[in-house]
Amino acid sequence: MEKPQVPVAILVRVSTAKQETARQISELRQYAEGKGYEVLEVCEETVSGSAANDERHGLRRAEQLALEGKIKKVLVHEVSRIARRNSIAHHFVETLEECGVSLYWHAQSIETLLPNGKRNPAAGIMLALLAEIARNESETLRERIKSGLAHARKRGVVLGRRKGTTLTRDQFLQKHKDILRQLKAGQSVRNVAKIVGRGISTVQRVKAALAA
Repeated sequence: MEKPQVPVAILVRVSTAKQETARQISELRQYAEGKGYEVLEVCEETVSGSAANDERHGLRRAEQLALEGKIKKVLVHEVSRIARRNSIAHHFVETLEECGVSLYWHAQSIETLLPNGKRNPAAGIMLALLAEIARNESETLRERIKSGLAHARKRGVVLGRRKGTTLTRDQFLQKHKDILRQLKAGQSVRNVAKIVGRGISTVQRVKAALAA
């Protein structure tokens, strides 16, 4: 008699629409297939790893699947794909553990729960270390950007949108016609952000412009 397949969710994230999740998904699907897991759902999002909790739709969906008892594992490519904010990463893992769901990250081939369902101490230590590294990388990037902007200003470079190039209402709506289409279809701000892979604040600005 064959063992029932272990239901899992794949969680992938990229920061911008110019990046792709295909490699993450492909490698995690290959791993799942090799283990005999059933990939129940791919939770995919395009959002900064430093984004607030309410903007992390992929993360929330993976949590929901765990809370509903539909999955036994969440597969991610590396810890930074969860978040670059320690509080969000640790809360996510704690929520999974409370549901008896193990988090596996591919870069180090390690899981947060042992086969007997108990916490994996080694994974806990590594998670804390990698989450801190991810946060520091994010802070270092922000500092480099600030430094670069300051250097540009000193050289007289004009930053931001040039005078006279401010978008009109119609131009702004045209620029975000994908968001506009979903709003007109009756989707909520949160759902639109999830569907088009944009931040909630952007969707809210489009909604305000539409109502103006």
